[in-house]
Amino acid sequence: MIVYKPVSQIQAMSFDLDDTLYDNMPYIVSAEQYLLTYIAEYYPQAAHISKSEWQQFKLAALEEAPDLRHDVGMLRTVTLTKGFIYAGFNSSDLPDAVSDCFDAFYYQRSNFKVDDGIKKVLSYLSKKLPLVVITNGNVDCSKIGISKYFTHILHAGKDGKMKPSSDMYDKASKLLDIHPSAILHIGDNLDKDVKGSMDAGFKSAWFAVNRPMQINNESLPVLPHFQLQAFDELKWIAKNFS
Repeated sequence: MIVYKPVSQIQAMSFDLDDTLYDNMPYIVSAEQYLLTYIAEYYPQAAHISKSEWQQFKLAALEEAPDLRHDVGMLRTVTLTKGFIYAGFNSSDLPDAVSDCFDAFYYQRSNFKVDDGIKKVLSYLSKKLPLVVITNGNVDCSKIGISKYFTHILHAGKDGKMKPSSDMYDKASKLLDIHPSAILHIGDNLDKDVKGSMDAGFKSAWFAVNRPMQINNESLPVLPHFQLQAFDELKWIAKNFS
Protein backbone atom coordinates (compact mmCIF):
# COMPACT_ATOMS: atom_id res chain seq x y z
CA MET A 1 0.00 0.00 0.00
CA ILE A 2 1.09 3.54 -0.75
CA VAL A 3 -0.38 6.41 1.28
CA TYR A 4 -0.14 9.62 -0.71
CA LYS A 5 -2.23 11.98 1.43
CA PRO A 6 -3.20 12.32 5.10
CA VAL A 7 -6.53 10.72 6.00
CA SER A 8 -8.90 11.46 8.87
CA GLN A 9 -11.71 9.21 10.10
CA ILE A 10 -13.56 7.06 7.54
CA GLN A 11 -17.20 6.33 8.33
CA ALA A 12 -18.23 4.56 5.10
CA MET A 13 -16.81 3.14 1.89
CA SER A 14 -18.13 3.22 -1.66
CA PHE A 15 -17.04 0.89 -4.45
CA ASP A 16 -16.80 0.88 -8.19
CA LEU A 17 -17.51 -2.59 -9.64
CA ASP A 18 -16.15 -3.16 -13.16
CA ASP A 19 -12.37 -3.70 -13.17
CA THR A 20 -12.25 -3.03 -9.43
CA LEU A 21 -13.91 -6.14 -7.98
CA TYR A 22 -13.49 -8.26 -11.14
CA ASP A 23 -12.00 -8.09 -14.63
CA ASN A 24 -14.99 -6.87 -16.61
CA MET A 25 -13.85 -7.19 -20.21
CA PRO A 26 -14.20 -10.99 -20.59
CA TYR A 27 -17.78 -10.83 -19.32
CA ILE A 28 -18.72 -7.99 -21.68
CA VAL A 29 -17.14 -9.76 -24.67
CA SER A 30 -18.97 -12.97 -23.76
CA ALA A 31 -22.28 -11.15 -23.36
CA GLU A 32 -21.91 -9.32 -26.68
CA GLN A 33 -21.21 -12.59 -28.50
CA TYR A 34 -24.06 -14.31 -26.68
CA LEU A 35 -26.44 -11.56 -27.81
CA LEU A 36 -25.41 -11.93 -31.47
CA THR A 37 -25.86 -15.70 -31.24
CA TYR A 38 -29.22 -15.25 -29.53
CA ILE A 39 -30.43 -12.85 -32.22
CA ALA A 40 -29.29 -15.21 -34.98
CA GLU A 41 -31.20 -18.11 -33.39
CA TYR A 42 -34.42 -16.43 -32.31
CA TYR A 43 -34.61 -13.38 -34.59
CA PRO A 44 -33.05 -14.51 -37.89
CA GLN A 45 -34.58 -11.50 -39.63
CA ALA A 46 -31.84 -9.46 -37.92
CA ALA A 47 -29.06 -12.06 -38.08
CA HIS A 48 -27.37 -10.32 -41.02
CA ILE A 49 -26.57 -7.21 -38.95
CA SER A 50 -22.80 -7.14 -38.36
CA LYS A 51 -20.93 -6.01 -35.25
CA SER A 52 -19.84 -2.85 -37.04
CA GLU A 53 -23.43 -2.09 -38.03
CA TRP A 54 -24.61 -2.53 -34.43
CA GLN A 55 -21.87 -0.10 -33.44
CA GLN A 56 -23.17 2.40 -35.99
CA PHE A 57 -26.67 2.12 -34.52
CA LYS A 58 -25.18 2.81 -31.09
CA LEU A 59 -23.31 5.87 -32.36
CA ALA A 60 -26.46 7.12 -34.09
CA ALA A 61 -28.41 6.75 -30.83
CA LEU A 62 -25.77 8.77 -28.98
CA GLU A 63 -25.71 11.46 -31.65
CA GLU A 64 -29.48 11.84 -31.41
CA ALA A 65 -29.58 11.74 -27.61
CA PRO A 66 -26.14 12.38 -26.03
CA ASP A 67 -27.46 11.88 -22.50
CA LEU A 68 -27.92 8.18 -23.29
CA ARG A 69 -24.21 7.79 -22.50
CA HIS A 70 -25.19 8.03 -18.82
CA ASP A 71 -27.46 4.97 -18.99
CA VAL A 72 -25.89 1.91 -20.62
CA GLY A 73 -29.10 -0.10 -20.32
CA MET A 74 -31.24 2.47 -22.08
CA LEU A 75 -28.53 2.97 -24.70
CA ARG A 76 -28.59 -0.76 -25.48
CA THR A 77 -32.40 -0.70 -25.68
CA VAL A 78 -32.35 2.17 -28.18
CA THR A 79 -29.56 0.48 -30.17
CA LEU A 80 -31.52 -2.78 -30.39
CA THR A 81 -34.62 -0.85 -31.43
CA LYS A 82 -32.76 0.88 -34.25
CA GLY A 83 -31.30 -2.40 -35.46
CA PHE A 84 -34.61 -4.23 -35.48
CA ILE A 85 -36.34 -1.39 -37.28
CA TYR A 86 -33.56 -1.54 -39.88
CA ALA A 87 -34.16 -5.30 -40.17
CA GLY A 88 -37.83 -4.67 -40.95
CA PHE A 89 -39.55 -5.63 -37.70
CA ASN A 90 -43.11 -4.34 -37.54
CA SER A 91 -44.21 -2.08 -34.72
CA SER A 92 -46.27 -4.76 -32.98
CA ASP A 93 -43.36 -7.21 -32.70
CA LEU A 94 -40.67 -4.64 -31.95
CA PRO A 95 -41.12 -4.02 -28.17
CA ASP A 96 -41.16 -7.71 -27.25
CA ALA A 97 -38.15 -8.49 -29.45
CA VAL A 98 -36.13 -5.63 -27.97
CA SER A 99 -37.07 -6.57 -24.40
CA ASP A 100 -36.28 -10.23 -24.95
CA CYS A 101 -32.86 -9.52 -26.44
CA PHE A 102 -32.01 -7.01 -23.75
CA ASP A 103 -32.87 -9.61 -21.10
CA ALA A 104 -30.71 -12.19 -22.88
CA PHE A 105 -27.74 -9.82 -22.88
CA TYR A 106 -28.30 -8.76 -19.28
CA TYR A 107 -28.49 -12.38 -18.14
CA GLN A 108 -25.15 -13.22 -19.73
CA ARG A 109 -23.55 -9.93 -18.69
CA SER A 110 -24.13 -10.88 -15.03
CA ASN A 111 -23.49 -14.61 -15.46
CA PHE A 112 -20.49 -14.91 -13.13
CA LYS A 113 -19.59 -14.78 -9.44
CA VAL A 114 -17.18 -12.41 -7.74
CA ASP A 115 -14.07 -14.12 -6.37
CA ASP A 116 -14.45 -15.52 -2.86
CA GLY A 117 -11.43 -13.56 -1.63
CA ILE A 118 -13.05 -10.28 -2.66
CA LYS A 119 -16.31 -11.31 -1.01
CA LYS A 120 -14.53 -12.17 2.25
CA VAL A 121 -13.06 -8.67 2.41
CA LEU A 122 -16.44 -7.10 1.64
CA SER A 123 -18.04 -9.24 4.33
CA TYR A 124 -15.46 -8.09 6.88
CA LEU A 125 -15.83 -4.43 5.91
CA SER A 126 -19.64 -4.54 5.93
CA LYS A 127 -19.57 -5.53 9.61
CA LYS A 128 -17.51 -2.44 10.48
CA LEU A 129 -19.08 0.33 8.39
CA PRO A 130 -21.71 0.90 5.67
CA LEU A 131 -20.71 0.05 2.09
CA VAL A 132 -22.22 1.50 -1.10
CA VAL A 133 -21.88 0.66 -4.79
CA ILE A 134 -21.35 3.55 -7.23
CA THR A 135 -21.13 2.16 -10.76
CA ASN A 136 -21.45 3.41 -14.31
CA GLY A 137 -22.47 -0.09 -15.39
CA ASN A 138 -25.56 -2.20 -14.92
CA VAL A 139 -24.33 -5.55 -13.62
CA ASP A 140 -26.81 -7.40 -11.37
CA CYS A 141 -25.18 -7.35 -7.92
CA SER A 142 -27.55 -10.02 -6.61
CA LYS A 143 -26.63 -12.43 -9.38
CA ILE A 144 -22.87 -11.97 -8.98
CA GLY A 145 -23.20 -12.58 -5.24
CA ILE A 146 -22.37 -9.27 -3.57
CA SER A 147 -25.61 -7.33 -2.99
CA LYS A 148 -25.86 -8.41 0.65
CA TYR A 149 -22.72 -6.46 1.56
CA PHE A 150 -24.09 -3.07 0.49
CA THR A 151 -26.62 -0.73 2.04
CA HIS A 152 -27.20 1.04 -1.29
CA ILE A 153 -26.42 0.19 -4.93
CA LEU A 154 -26.30 3.18 -7.28
CA HIS A 155 -26.30 2.80 -11.07
CA ALA A 156 -25.64 5.57 -13.58
CA GLY A 157 -28.81 6.59 -15.40
CA LYS A 158 -31.22 5.58 -12.67
CA ASP A 159 -29.26 7.36 -9.95
CA GLY A 160 -27.62 10.21 -11.83
CA LYS A 161 -25.05 10.97 -14.49
CA MET A 162 -22.04 8.74 -15.02
CA LYS A 163 -18.90 9.25 -12.99
CA PRO A 164 -16.87 11.47 -12.91
CA SER A 165 -20.04 13.53 -12.45
CA SER A 166 -20.68 14.10 -8.76
CA ASP A 167 -24.34 13.00 -9.03
CA MET A 168 -23.98 9.50 -7.58
CA TYR A 169 -21.33 10.54 -5.07
CA ASP A 170 -23.64 13.28 -3.79
CA LYS A 171 -26.56 10.86 -3.64
CA ALA A 172 -24.51 8.28 -1.73
CA SER A 173 -23.49 10.87 0.85
CA LYS A 174 -27.10 11.94 1.33
CA LEU A 175 -28.41 8.36 1.58
CA LEU A 176 -25.78 7.52 4.18
CA ASP A 177 -26.20 10.86 5.96
CA ILE A 178 -22.41 11.01 6.16
CA HIS A 179 -20.26 13.96 5.11
CA PRO A 180 -18.38 13.25 1.83
CA SER A 181 -15.02 13.78 3.54
CA ALA A 182 -15.70 10.75 5.76
CA ILE A 183 -16.38 8.38 2.82
CA LEU A 184 -13.60 6.45 1.06
CA HIS A 185 -14.30 5.53 -2.57
CA ILE A 186 -12.44 2.58 -4.08
CA GLY A 187 -12.13 2.27 -7.85
CA ASP A 188 -9.83 1.49 -10.76
CA ASN A 189 -10.29 4.56 -12.95
CA LEU A 190 -8.17 7.58 -12.06
CA ASP A 191 -10.60 9.98 -13.74
CA LYS A 192 -14.04 8.54 -12.96
CA ASP A 193 -13.23 7.04 -9.56
CA VAL A 194 -10.23 8.82 -8.06
CA LYS A 195 -10.55 12.36 -9.39
CA GLY A 196 -14.35 12.13 -9.60
CA SER A 197 -14.74 11.07 -5.99
CA MET A 198 -12.23 13.62 -4.70
CA ASP A 199 -13.96 16.40 -6.66
CA ALA A 200 -17.12 15.38 -4.78
CA GLY A 201 -15.27 15.67 -1.48
CA PHE A 202 -14.63 11.96 -0.88
CA LYS A 203 -11.38 10.27 0.05
CA SER A 204 -10.11 7.88 -2.63
CA ALA A 205 -8.32 4.55 -2.93
CA TRP A 206 -7.01 3.31 -6.26
CA PHE A 207 -7.27 -0.40 -6.97
CA ALA A 208 -7.39 -2.11 -10.36
CA VAL A 209 -7.91 -5.86 -10.62
CA ASN A 210 -7.37 -6.04 -14.38
CA ARG A 211 -3.93 -4.48 -14.96
CA PRO A 212 -0.57 -3.65 -13.32
CA MET A 213 -0.97 -0.71 -10.97
CA GLN A 214 1.65 1.73 -12.21
CA ILE A 215 0.18 5.17 -11.81
CA ASN A 216 2.53 6.83 -14.32
CA ASN A 217 1.18 4.54 -17.04
CA GLU A 218 -2.41 5.68 -16.51
CA SER A 219 -4.00 8.18 -18.89
CA LEU A 220 -4.73 10.69 -16.12
CA PRO A 221 -2.06 10.63 -13.41
CA VAL A 222 -3.70 11.96 -10.25
CA LEU A 223 -2.80 10.98 -6.72
CA PRO A 224 -5.41 9.18 -4.61
CA HIS A 225 -5.21 9.03 -0.84
CA PHE A 226 -4.29 5.33 -1.00
CA GLN A 227 -2.90 3.07 -3.70
CA LEU A 228 -3.70 -0.53 -2.80
CA GLN A 229 -1.46 -3.40 -3.79
CA ALA A 230 -4.01 -5.98 -2.64
CA PHE A 231 -7.74 -5.69 -2.06
CA ASP A 232 -7.53 -6.98 1.50
CA GLU A 233 -5.46 -3.92 2.48
CA LEU A 234 -8.85 -2.27 2.91
CA LYS A 235 -9.16 -4.26 6.14
CA TRP A 236 -6.13 -2.41 7.51
CA ILE A 237 -7.63 0.91 6.47
CA ALA A 238 -10.90 0.03 8.19
CA LYS A 239 -9.10 -1.01 11.38
CA ASN A 240 -7.01 2.15 11.55
CA PHE A 241 -9.34 4.86 10.26
CA SER A 242 -12.94 3.82 11.00
